[in-house]
Amino acid sequence: MITLLHGDCLEKMAEIPDGSVDLTVTSPPYDNLRTYEGTLNWNEDIWKQVLEQLYRVTKQGGVVVWVVGDATIKGSETGTSFKQALYAKEIGFNLHDTMIWDKGCFTAPCVNRYGNVFEYMFILSKGSPKSSTLIQDRRNKKAGQKIYGTKREADGSMKMTSKHGTVRSDYGQRFNIWSQPCVQSHAERTEHPAQFPLKLAHDHILSWSNKGDTVLDPFMGSGTTGVACLNTNRSFIGIEKNLSYFNLATDRIRNTQPPLLPHI
Repeated sequence: MITLLHGDCLEKMAEIPDGSVDLTVTSPPYDNLRTYEGTLNWNEDIWKQVLEQLYRVTKQGGVVVWVVGDATIKGSETGTSFKQALYAKEIGFNLHDTMIWDKGCFTAPCVNRYGNVFEYMFILSKGSPKSSTLIQDRRNKKAGQKIYGTKREADGSMKMTSKHGTVRSDYGQRFNIWSQPCVQSHAERTEHPAQFPLKLAHDHILSWSNKGDTVLDPFMGSGTTGVACLNTNRSFIGIEKNLSYFNLATDRIRNTQPPLLPHI
């Protein structure tokens, strides 16, 4: 089931029942870095309300993936991303993981600082995540060799690892820094100014939800999360305030193969 809603996310999220969303994958505005055709109204009061609504609609065991960065104003990074993560904890979320999206490129010249090539991906959970299918695609350098080793306990004593003596598999669990380039292919690129990669949404959906689950994106933008949901057999609720981006996302989702026009 695909539900696309045009309007302010706070107003539209108020229509979503309590505890009905399994996963949110979203990238909210970054410190007014873009105007989004004059439709952006974004400040601390608003993002606090957004997080409160997300906590309300998220199921127990559900997860919110909050992809965010900070602006640099008068020579200082704002730190808004940290404020948002800490406020999410205040209202009841667990900060399950602080992940990094390594984009491998920066979009603007930096003066007297190293080029910023990453964004935070805060994994916020309502209790312990009910779904956790961690991707195993990291090539093990010692594949085929036996595991030997110990770990130090809290009291200072040493204990053999639980996998002591087992053989290393070819691939291990992915680390929490994901190196994925910005959208580059013409087939994926849209007119949206802040589009994140389809693979990024796809991999989070696989990690934190199951087939048939409901996934929300209250800042739908170009519809990337919705496309990823169609590709992974999840239901999707997308909200977008800007009419031109809403139409762009709607067309993009409608044209995803196989087309699901009756459900939109």
